[in-house]
Amino acid sequence: MIYESHHAATPTAGRPRLLPWSNLDGNPCYLLTDDTGTGRLARLADDIEALQLGMADDLLGHAVDLLGDARATAPQLRYLAACLAEALHDVHRIAHSRGERLPAPHGDEQSPESAPEEAPGT
Repeated sequence: MIYESHHAATPTAGRPRLLPWSNLDGNPCYLLTDDTGTGRLARLADDIEALQLGMADDLLGHAVDLLGDARATAPQLRYLAACLAEALHDVHRIAHSRGERLPAPHGDEQSPESAPEEAPGT
């Protein structure tokens, strides 16, 4: 299954995009651009996201097979769990990144006056 980004036409001016990789210290990387999100780095991020989603899909198929095999060993299952956790991390990061780039639904913008107040002491 091939996954493609459908956000190429979504304006990203002023909105940082969470990239699908971290810096050397493990901190998130962001892209801030004033174009429509079709620049070289944005396309590279789209390609990496598509690759990560495709790998996660392949891993799910492998997981189903291994979990259905009564001869699967504990080390095999631990390795599978580690791979699934890494894939879930990647997919969660992609979902967060894409969710942040969605336009707010019309009429759902929250004005500062309508924002919920915090309870005292929080």
